[in-house]
Amino acid sequence: MVSVTIEYVILIPLMFTTVIVFPFVASRITTENQEYQLSIELQNVADHMASTIQQLYLTVNGEEILTGTVTQESPVPVTVGSYPYTVEGSLSNSGDGSAKVFTAFLALDDIDITVTASAVLGPDVLWTDSTLRSTSFDASIIIEKHSNGTIGFSFGGSS
Repeated sequence: MVSVTIEYVILIPLMFTTVIVFPFVASRITTENQEYQLSIELQNVADHMASTIQQLYLTVNGEEILTGTVTQESPVPVTVGSYPYTVEGSLSNSGDGSAKVFTAFLALDDIDITVTASAVLGPDVLWTDSTLRSTSFDASIIIEKHSNGTIGFSFGGSS
């Protein structure tokens, strides 16, 4: 009889611990895995956005484009894992000043996941502070080529 009581004293707390701890650990692992997947998907979107800006710069910078405004519909998906996101950009000088580096900052709504991606552009680029909302019906990239050869970029569709 004593051995049965000792078994219950040892096994019952172990069973309660298993019932409480296992779901918590499984839930945490699942959440971390989902956040990791979202981060990878958002990074792919950021890379695509930076690459698109670089390609647009190379296209508009050609001699056949004189002056004017080009509006490119947003090339990225509306949501990442069913979450909308915002895109902001910034421009900085490269180390030797011969080029400028565009950096896209993407952040998922309702989840604390942010990523960045960069693209090297020429020295004749300007950036207008703007925000692109992925769910905006007019989300776009606006490119303006000026008569002095500078090329201005901004996002459209911030609402």
